[in-house]
Amino acid sequence: MKETNTNTYVTIPCQKCGRLVENCGEHAVKATCSYCVLAIVGMPEEKKNTYVPTGRPAGWHWMKEFVDKDGTVYHNGKEVPKLKGTLPPTKVKPKKKPAKRRTKEQILLDRNKKKKEALKKARQKQKDFLNHQFGD
Repeated sequence: MKETNTNTYVTIPCQKCGRLVENCGEHAVKATCSYCVLAIVGMPEEKKNTYVPTGRPAGWHWMKEFVDKDGTVYHNGKEVPKLKGTLPPTKVKPKKKPAKRRTKEQILLDRNKKKKEALKKARQKQKDFLNHQFGD
């Protein structure tokens, strides 16, 4: 008969941060979690934002001619030093933001509000009729 090797696994807390590390062998004394290993190796946990705004509008380098606030002139995104300070700064029109979509709940609330207003008008019309007030 063949003897089967049944491995038993245990859960041990990480030696650095205390997170539980699963599937450790039963003879394991210490364990290090994957987060601590990445920190030791030097992998960053989160990538920080490296974008630094220039103050120019989006797509300025695609414009035929763009004049910055300091008077620097650009033609198709390339600086033209000869024309610096000769032209007025380019006026940028703000983009229209798209309308926000309403949630289903908001749609239902608006519909309910319209129904209530219609009921109020109908009730008032009936009261006017009973009080012999016809017309507008």
